[in-house]
Amino acid sequence: MRTAALVPPAPPVPTTTRTYRLSTANRKSAAAEMRALVAVLLRIAGHVSLVESARICTSELVTNVYRHTPAKLVHVEVTLGDSDVTVYVYDDQPRELPVPPEIVPAIEVHGRGLILVNDLSDAWGATYYGGLRPHSKAVWFRMVTGGRGAS
Repeated sequence: MRTAALVPPAPPVPTTTRTYRLSTANRKSAAAEMRALVAVLLRIAGHVSLVESARICTSELVTNVYRHTPAKLVHVEVTLGDSDVTVYVYDDQPRELPVPPEIVPAIEVHGRGLILVNDLSDAWGATYYGGLRPHSKAVWFRMVTGGRGAS
């Protein structure tokens, strides 16, 4: 009887993701501060083609926290991969939901931020934390090198 030789599993594919967490007071200048910091991180990581789109999307999501929630702080988490970037914008107001772009009437002047996020990112959504009684949420977007947000 012949026994098959045991073959060890292939080693995991190394990933070189880096995650940065930024926080600031939820104030009028928060969007400018966070978009500048996100831009610097993307440039340093070599994601230059995604910088402008990421700046716009970050600014829109942080502005939404400022305009639509009484949260004291806004937190931004940036995960940089080899060929992608994911940005989460957290607040502690899970009941304030982002309005999907298709619901905003064409005549509205405000409420277009998520349309920009939708158009410039490869994916976006909202994640709730805390189970049946969420204590916070994150609205996030993901961009891929060569994707919709690349310039």
